[in-house]
Amino acid sequence: MSEERVQRRLAAILAIDVVGYSRLTERDEVGTLTTLKSRRREILQPMISKHHGRIIKLIGDGALIEFGSAVNAVDCAVELQRAMDIANADVAGDRRIVLRAGINLGDVVVEGNDLYGDGVNVAARLESLSEPGGLCISGSVFEQINGKLPHSFVSLGPQTLKNIDRPIQTYRLAGKDGAAAAVSAVELSLPAKPSIVVLPFVNMSADAEQAYFVDGLTEDLITDLSKVPELFVIARNSSFAYKGRSVDTRQIARELGVKYVLEGSARRVADRVRINAQLIDAPAGGHIWADRFDRDLADIFAAQDEVVGKIVEGLAGRLAAANLKERYRPTNLGAYDLYLRGRAEWAHSTEAGVAAIPLFERAIALDPNYADAYRWLAISQCEAWVFRNYPMNPLRQQSMASARKAIELDPENSGTHGCSRSYSSSSASGMSLPKSTRFRSGSIRTMPMRGQTSGI
Repeated sequence: MSEERVQRRLAAILAIDVVGYSRLTERDEVGTLTTLKSRRREILQPMISKHHGRIIKLIGDGALIEFGSAVNAVDCAVELQRAMDIANADVAGDRRIVLRAGINLGDVVVEGNDLYGDGVNVAARLESLSEPGGLCISGSVFEQINGKLPHSFVSLGPQTLKNIDRPIQTYRLAGKDGAAAAVSAVELSLPAKPSIVVLPFVNMSADAEQAYFVDGLTEDLITDLSKVPELFVIARNSSFAYKGRSVDTRQIARELGVKYVLEGSARRVADRVRINAQLIDAPAGGHIWADRFDRDLADIFAAQDEVVGKIVEGLAGRLAAANLKERYRPTNLGAYDLYLRGRAEWAHSTEAGVAAIPLFERAIALDPNYADAYRWLAISQCEAWVFRNYPMNPLRQQSMASARKAIELDPENSGTHGCSRSYSSSSASGMSLPKSTRFRSGSIRTMPMRGQTSGI
């Protein structure tokens, strides 16, 4: 039997998500979810119907929407932002549901009711470039709407977007004619706890392929800091929205509602690694500390611990003494490297996520007690049958076995418990995964996190 031909079509894709979602739910989870559901029912769905759109997927704080017309997509996005602005008028600034939006017109691959491919991915990347309450569109969209709508756009020039192999001409909705110009200046109030965001570290290695290692270092620092009970730490998905963007730290702090920003760079050469890091008091605009860590690669975990310790020390007087439970560190650096490579593959696309399975399996073979490797193996195995049409059996049973093993090895790791709960639910229903996964094709990705449920 000949292989079934891939179905494609041209579509305008609108990607949206909520600014500072993890922070909103931390402050008032029930209230935030109630408001999200109300906005979806009363604003989002009627607006999409009015402009002849179709919701591809609603996951957590984001949505993917398809339109047959770029004009309809842009008109819908602008009206949506205006409607959200009106709905936020009587809401305190730190409790407002504010959206970012991005639109791309491109070729998409059709699989059932889902769409994926570059046409979808570019829309998601443009959404991450958008200002709160704003809209970014690709050049292909601008060509279709120019002169047809009463909305003004400003050229941002060609933009390099993550995992897109070519620069994308990008336009931003002009503030005066834009949706919710007022909400773009919303400043979230600071939480009661000292709050911090770890920005993606810059890869200073001559080899661009080492980006996976530097991203892994950033994610490990976020994980380690989240174990400090007196700290409010911004989630990885919100932090990585700023990767590759030149944004003032004070603006980032305002958008995320944090006081402290950790930024830095890393260079890996052979068996040596150099980490530069600085902790910034964003509102004050001053450095609390800055340091450089030169280590053998074998000491990478000690370097991570030292960075965390320096942060806690730098915030002395603001934090109680950190009572950290020791995190399991892999005993084999080869296992750690394979684990980081697997996560980088997973972050690229669902197709690459399936290819990550043998990387996690090899990491486990080198270190059979590596709970995080089992956790990500479970994620990849589950997505293979949920998203990529691999046989449900035995992958469903394998993913559950991997998740249970992760819990057995590290019962106090909230990520492993969240992974197991998510896949238990998915396996029981035989349907798509909850927010702890992602949109198809890697359009919008989030790491498995606690307390995530569907919203807009």
